[in-house]
Amino acid sequence: MYIVSNLVKVTIPNYLASLPIPDSVGGWFRLGVRDWLALIPPTVVVGGISYYSYQTIKKAREAGDGTINPAVRKDINKVVDFIDIEDITEKVSLCRCWRSKNWPYCDGAHGAHNKATGDNIGPIVVRHKEKK
Repeated sequence: MYIVSNLVKVTIPNYLASLPIPDSVGGWFRLGVRDWLALIPPTVVVGGISYYSYQTIKKAREAGDGTINPAVRKDINKVVDFIDIEDITEKVSLCRCWRSKNWPYCDGAHGAHNKATGDNIGPIVVRHKEKK
């Protein structure tokens, strides 16, 4: 832990204090080649952090507004379906990703959803077992 503490409290502040950052706009024009070379590493780090942050925000915006249900019966307040267990002959796969065109039954649309988002959602499979 001492190494991290020393890095944060001593090494990085000393490094930043040693950078040739001028006090005025005109000072930038008086910097030498060595001064400009010394400014490359922190500029690359700041640029990398900025780019990574931008990509993260962009990906979050492209993912949508956080709604789960993109299209199934949007005209009602709450989507509720009832399926009687007696209507199931052997088994039925029910959609959990809200992308099925055959709602509430699964049509495999979760495959494209999982590939696009990195998710791992699948259907709920309900089986009807006869009592013996």
